[in-house]
Amino acid sequence: MGTPIISIQNAAIQQNKNVVLDNISLDIDAGAFVYFIGRTGSGKSSLIRTLYASLTLKSGEISICETALAKLKSRHIHKLRRLLGIVFQDFKLLPDRNVQQNLDFVLRATGWKNKSERDTRIAEVLTLVNLEGKEKKFPQTLSGGEQQRLSIGRALLNHPKVLLADEPTGNLDPITRWEIMDVLRTVNKQGTTVLMATHDFGIIQKYPGKTYKCEDGMVAEVTVKN
Repeated sequence: MGTPIISIQNAAIQQNKNVVLDNISLDIDAGAFVYFIGRTGSGKSSLIRTLYASLTLKSGEISICETALAKLKSRHIHKLRRLLGIVFQDFKLLPDRNVQQNLDFVLRATGWKNKSERDTRIAEVLTLVNLEGKEKKFPQTLSGGEQQRLSIGRALLNHPKVLLADEPTGNLDPITRWEIMDVLRTVNKQGTTVLMATHDFGIIQKYPGKTYKCEDGMVAEVTVKN
């Protein structure tokens, strides 16, 4: 086995200066599909947010994509985030820009200067998330599932090594939930490591993966039975 793409050693995770998870140690290999489960407030979302440096690591060590979070300076956070894709529960799309413009905005902001290259990458991503033909639509005219597929597409634009998904199906109906999971599994099969925070056991039963439970300030690997 090679070096884990994410290594967490004796880490304490904080939210509003309160430690919500303590003394966590686990490794995640490149190409894995990993779930973090637990009730609201259990720390799973705080862990995801710490991994993309939205929350500061309280203590211990976390390495993600060869970046040590304990040593990461704020001016370099953008470099880490270019290696990551981030999907939220509440989409975070730009309402005054259409599908094409939402994606083009991200590419231009991350240094893609050539328009034809941007257009090619946008077309690739829209095909991957089954939104081809929707380029001129504005987010508010899309269904919830389409908006979430667009947000996944946005997260994939820069070929991330790791996709972090924080309750990506939380606001969606059951059928749409499976559509989103199909997209995430496809992305994973193409080589992207996926970490997903969820409280939905039904998803894990249908799409098994290594599962860690956040509970009582601790993280432990669990088996979810069908």
